[in-house]
Amino acid sequence: MKVYKFGGASVKDAASVINVSKIVLETPEEPLIIVASAMGKMTNALEELVAAVFEKRSLEVEAKYRVVETFHLNLLSEIYPELYNVSSAVQHLLKELKNAIKVDYPDYGRAYDSIVPFGELLSTTVISEYLNTQNRASTWLDTRQLVVTNSHHRRATVNWEVTEERIREAIRGDQVYLVQGFIGADSQGHTTTLGREGSDYTASVFAFCTDAEDVTIWKDVPAVLNGDPKVFPNCIPLKTISYREAIELAYYGASVIHPKTIQPLQRKEIPLRVCSFIDRSAPGTLITRGAGLDPLVPCFIQKTKQVLITLSTHDLAFIVEDHLSFIYQAFHDLGVSVNLMQNTAISSSFCINHDAIMFPKLLKTLEKSFDVRFNDNLTIYTIRHYNPLVINGLKEGKEVLVEQISRNTFQMVCKA
Repeated sequence: MKVYKFGGASVKDAASVINVSKIVLETPEEPLIIVASAMGKMTNALEELVAAVFEKRSLEVEAKYRVVETFHLNLLSEIYPELYNVSSAVQHLLKELKNAIKVDYPDYGRAYDSIVPFGELLSTTVISEYLNTQNRASTWLDTRQLVVTNSHHRRATVNWEVTEERIREAIRGDQVYLVQGFIGADSQGHTTTLGREGSDYTASVFAFCTDAEDVTIWKDVPAVLNGDPKVFPNCIPLKTISYREAIELAYYGASVIHPKTIQPLQRKEIPLRVCSFIDRSAPGTLITRGAGLDPLVPCFIQKTKQVLITLSTHDLAFIVEDHLSFIYQAFHDLGVSVNLMQNTAISSSFCINHDAIMFPKLLKTLEKSFDVRFNDNLTIYTIRHYNPLVINGLKEGKEVLVEQISRNTFQMVCKA
């Protein structure tokens, strides 16, 4: 069994879907699981639709739905004109989506998980139907029936025992299976999601449950680089990365790999390859046991749209364990991830991702017990395997609000 994961950039348009089919057709006819994300920027479009639905901006809901519908129908007509007329599966999903946007949801998380997953459902349907026209039969499976989670919307946790049982029952034989990344369902059948960009994690879930030979993530870069070339100059490819180092890079925000992806693979020592769907001759990067970081160079990570929150007690008392417990419980309840934390005697600062929906709720909760100050529109930079020269180079010309240094990692929060 092999597992291929294709992200939004690899299925962004008609030409990309055709390219995916070429990669699959070039793969020997062995068991193959394809995990696909929503196409292009469709997740963003669906998130805008969710916001309009939840905030009851009825005039915008229909227009934003039409954007999603038109994109997929036009895509079908470009890929394979005959498919446009016969794709009842796509039409059925669009009808389901139209019904979903009419529901009055009790909270934002339920609305999000009921609407956004249609991006993955539609993309995998389009790919599956196109593969079937190319004489490579594929079986489309609904991940909501296979990946069982708890009911924490937007950040669900996988029930491994039940999920493995269902996946092993559904996936048998030497054929191609199409499954959706990012999504699952709780025990009551309510759709859940595994966190933004969670399709990589889905690939590792299916690999773990089927004892796959390896996982390949297809990207628009020749390999994992030591930084984003759009942000940092002179980036170079990394040949190998250990599981431990990959987890560290993902935790700090390296966009190539979702943070939860590595652990299931490490448990069964399943190698992960990152390869280019643009240049399939490029060697790519191998992530595996004991591989180390080759070459051993500083690795640079940038995360934008950050908020720095500083909390202090009303009476200027020390920040102690009870305070931190309350703060982290608030973060947990609202699904907030902390990217950096720093304490002084009477204050604690936290750098978090900005979430336009959840941040006002977080502020309201924290203001009950603390004096709260915050700065938004910030950027956090991380260097793994730093040295003084690269730290000084990165800091040059930036207004630094917070910096933190540990044995292998340097971080700083700056004004954008």
